[in-house]
Amino acid sequence: MARVEIALPDQFIFETLLDIRISDINYGGHMGNDAILRLAHEARIRLLAEAGYTELDIEGAGIIMADAAICYKTEGHHGDRLRFKIGIGDISRCGIDLIYQAIDDKTAKEVARLKTGIVFFDYGRRKVIPIPETFAARFCQ
Repeated sequence: MARVEIALPDQFIFETLLDIRISDINYGGHMGNDAILRLAHEARIRLLAEAGYTELDIEGAGIIMADAAICYKTEGHHGDRLRFKIGIGDISRCGIDLIYQAIDDKTAKEVARLKTGIVFFDYGRRKVIPIPETFAARFCQ
């Protein structure tokens, strides 16, 4: 079976720390597969907030997630603190890939890599739109 591989970007543009909560733990006693995507969402919200944006207002545009991929490297457990690093991957006319690396902050072991395909969206017209120029100049160089 072919495995999903996510290449890390040449540079990361943001990082933040997030704790694995008890609600992130599944019946196997480790972080569930749905939890890592929620944590990545929180990291993305923090990246946008630091830049003065929200998911509904990036230079007047919103964003939606078009796809996601996750590669697990090791288990995460309740109480672990993850350092999420975020970089930009593929860039198209209307979207970007955000690449996340989640690292156990205590052991420095990589826990997971994620990719979320983000497209810019006009919620009023319900239509995909080009990346706003100011955002592109800031993040897509």
